[in-house]
Amino acid sequence: MGRVSRARCVGRDAELGAIADELVRARSGVRWVSVTGDPGIGTSTLLREVAHATDATVFAATALEAEQGMAGAALAQLLQQEPTAVPAMAEALLARVSSEAVSLVVIDDAHLADDESWETLTGILARHRDLRVLVVAGATARFASDILKNRFFDNELRLGGLDAEAVSEIVHDRGIILHPSMREDLWRHTMGNPRDLIGLLDESPRALWSQPGGDLPAPEHVRADIRARLDACPDDGRRLIEAFAVLDDGQSLTVAAALAEAEDTFAAADHALATGLLTRSADLAPAQVGLALRSPLVRAAVIDAMGLQATADAHRRAAEIVPDPVARLHHRVAATPDADPALADELDELARARAAEGAWREAATLLRQSSRITQEGLKSDERVTRSVDALLSAGDCSAAATLIPSVESLRETPLRNATLAYLAILRGRATEAEVRLDRAWAIVNPEREPDIAALIAGRRVLHALIRGQGTELIDWVDRAVALTGPDSPAGVEATVIRGLGEAWAGRPTEGVTTYAQLSEVIRHGAQAQRAVMGRGWLEYGIDDLDVARASLETAVSMARLGGSDRITLWSLAWLARVRFIIGDWDAAFHTATQGRDLATTSGITIATPLLEWTVAQIHSLLGRWDDAHAAVRRAEAVGTDYPSMEIPARLARAQVAEAAADYATVIHELGPLPRLARSVPALVEPGFWPWVDTLANALVLEGRLDDADALLTPHEKRADERKHPSASARLGYARGRLLGASGDINGARHVFERAVELLLPGPNRYDLARVNFAYGQTLRRAGKRRDADRVMSIARETYLGLGAQTYVDRCDRELKAGGLHTSPVTRHDVSLTPQEESVTALVAQGLSNKEVAAELFISTKTVQYHLTRIYAKLGLRSRAELVASHH
Repeated sequence: MGRVSRARCVGRDAELGAIADELVRARSGVRWVSVTGDPGIGTSTLLREVAHATDATVFAATALEAEQGMAGAALAQLLQQEPTAVPAMAEALLARVSSEAVSLVVIDDAHLADDESWETLTGILARHRDLRVLVVAGATARFASDILKNRFFDNELRLGGLDAEAVSEIVHDRGIILHPSMREDLWRHTMGNPRDLIGLLDESPRALWSQPGGDLPAPEHVRADIRARLDACPDDGRRLIEAFAVLDDGQSLTVAAALAEAEDTFAAADHALATGLLTRSADLAPAQVGLALRSPLVRAAVIDAMGLQATADAHRRAAEIVPDPVARLHHRVAATPDADPALADELDELARARAAEGAWREAATLLRQSSRITQEGLKSDERVTRSVDALLSAGDCSAAATLIPSVESLRETPLRNATLAYLAILRGRATEAEVRLDRAWAIVNPEREPDIAALIAGRRVLHALIRGQGTELIDWVDRAVALTGPDSPAGVEATVIRGLGEAWAGRPTEGVTTYAQLSEVIRHGAQAQRAVMGRGWLEYGIDDLDVARASLETAVSMARLGGSDRITLWSLAWLARVRFIIGDWDAAFHTATQGRDLATTSGITIATPLLEWTVAQIHSLLGRWDDAHAAVRRAEAVGTDYPSMEIPARLARAQVAEAAADYATVIHELGPLPRLARSVPALVEPGFWPWVDTLANALVLEGRLDDADALLTPHEKRADERKHPSASARLGYARGRLLGASGDINGARHVFERAVELLLPGPNRYDLARVNFAYGQTLRRAGKRRDADRVMSIARETYLGLGAQTYVDRCDRELKAGGLHTSPVTRHDVSLTPQEESVTALVAQGLSNKEVAAELFISTKTVQYHLTRIYAKLGLRSRAELVASHH
């Protein structure tokens, strides 16, 4: 039969893949699959796509309620004919599905199919289990159990809502411009139900979707359904549903029943549940009975059915009932259509208190509400600006960005400039942030506005942090504290970063003391997350990796208690680095990608290069080169205005190049860092940015020994002064290379052995593998084959345990080139030495002499010498003939 018509199917790749797998299994005999879901979820669209996309012979039917009592109606549709006697149609269907080709039988709305058709189809396929047939039956979830419970289905696919990406795709298909902040709102509002989504898109003005914020309505088919259910519900159940629509999520049944004035709470709950508009909730304690509205669309439709006056009256009553003071104010605002200065001041006061506790999202909401009912224009503007600043403190750049145009249109004030600078910082725009912060500080009056001056100083602290400026950071912390005191919100927020500034100013021990003192003072809340993150970052930098991991994991977990997305991002980024260094690469990759997702949803780009650095390095070490380069591109795409963006982006490119033995690129990427280090103290403090050893190693391998020595010497001295074991070991990795290349093999042995000794007590598996790899190469170059074999085998085993296939392969080539455990390789009775075989293999891969030399840690002259001997032995005249002989 011909292909059926279809609508575009998005977001169902997993389900389509599962059905495709079942089609393959059907080659061995009959298979049955059911596809179920809520109304409008896209079951029919999926089935049409299944029928369209297959090469199997398709028999399709859509059961109709009007034909449910008509014997054989569904069979007739499958056969595309008028209904006749059921036995005759059964015989015809059996004949058609008995061919060698796989047949696909698709029955949509299977719960409406007539019994005779079902029994006939079931009987045929039960008696002929070897037929190559896949039956896919779709049904609405609520009826699925009735029609499918007696069938022998091999697989059940339950369709849920589409994800946010698929929702965006549907919006795009309809030519609608969607504001970035609206994507998540629309997805949550519709719960990914395609019919509800499309209805809402088609019925609403297009301008609604290009603007941020605002309450989203329900489509007409939902409103009509809700009105019918409410009208059919007893009064006590209806009032309870309306109460839940007015109340915030998570309110108890007790509070809702009080608002509904229900005489019998459980009877009202039973009536409400019977409508299907309420569901049981697991959010409350086990001893409590929890109910919740089925979806945000239901809430919107119920509010619409109530009308404006009834809704306002319900909010006024709710303000007298709910126990939470913030919720009471929200209800009072919802019932206030005009300006109310007294209520606006109450909201402002509570917002300040919540911000002091670090509850910035809540503070932002309170300030927006306060601004709406503030009569005085300048005060309203100030509250809008503070609301945006609170959103930025929470790390929600996406939500804040929707309000930025209104802030930019306001008259210039120090607060306005500081807020716009804050967004520029989080978006990685260093120059704009500097200009706005300078202007904010220039026009603020610290005596008259100490709170605003302290806030600006706090933004300066963040600006200095991301620029790696330790002394400047401390100076601005001290200013913030002097303006409003150490216990003020601005003072606390600045102080929790001070320890990092002390470390970058060359006083890491003082930084440790600072965080120890803070941990005694700040134990709870969002400010504690800042302190724990800062402490973990410092612990990473001073080589206390196990403790750093615990601190950073704690900081990530504190996000659930109302922390900041920005702080969570930094925590994830540095936790990924810690996990990478200790060799837990699966966890490191997961952590970094978790951070990438958060950066996308929050709109914060400042930490993206740091996250992608870890992703790129892991991919390159595992040999996934396309993925590694993609991560490097993502790191670069957000810009590199700040040193904390430029440095990891350069490291990502350099370390991918190092894994590919492309040392010229390593030098190109890291070469500018010595100059940058003159203005970025954090770049020269041991442990925070591992770039010196990577650059020095590349310089050695490119023959620039004097440059490598000049680079290493001051950093070695500083690492010894700071008593930093892993930094000293990493620098020893490069120094050992340098000594070996200079012919001082005894000096190289001493340096490498000390580096291994420094690393062995700790968890730093990655650097331990690197040191042994360089040590083994150096020994082999010096002709110490037996020792080289032993050390390189250790490196290989460590890399193998990490999963670093790129370096496992390089270790294998080194071991083969050493020749202790191999025999000369014979090619048509011509013997090549292990070293010659290694050179041959690399040249055949397309590597230049210089690249082969870097890979095998020998000189380019030695490569050319080996090639000359290889050509003579194999009777070849050119490099091209050598490459061709391997293909």
